[in-house]
Amino acid sequence: MTHIEQDIYSDDVHPIDIVEHIAQHQDWAFDRVADDQIAMAVEGQWRNYSITLTWSDRDETLRLICTFEMEPRSDRLPILHDLLNRVNDQVWTGAFSFWEAQRLMVFRYGLVLAGGQMAGTEQIGTMIGAAVGASERFYPAFQLAVWGQQTPQEAMQVAIGETYGHA
Repeated sequence: MTHIEQDIYSDDVHPIDIVEHIAQHQDWAFDRVADDQIAMAVEGQWRNYSITLTWSDRDETLRLICTFEMEPRSDRLPILHDLLNRVNDQVWTGAFSFWEAQRLMVFRYGLVLAGGQMAGTEQIGTMIGAAVGASERFYPAFQLAVWGQQTPQEAMQVAIGETYGHA
């Protein structure tokens, strides 16, 4: 059992309490938006990522959204959408989408904990790490396709290797 798990080990710990504890332990800036939602900023190699986790009692799911700004020219949107399909074929824990109205690249992931299951710190930490890792891995490809005038195939070449480590 890790040090963090020892500090919060209980059968009745709310998933967002665990996320808050992880954010404090990692010294990430965060805001407990509501009892069932937390927003935080995580620094990556390429940029800072805004991460929000929300617990839904209705469907017993811990939802993660990791965003970063992306402002492609409208003529590059078809290229970006093609690249998103290619990227999502490489990602098994979540998916990217582009929210055009907000000008945000979004990585979404949902951890279903049906039947009263509890997520532990390692599981939630891995979830956050996967979001930041995927964003870091594919950010250069998004930039090359949107601003570097590269084709989706060419842009994917920079994302062939997985990043290792954790957030």
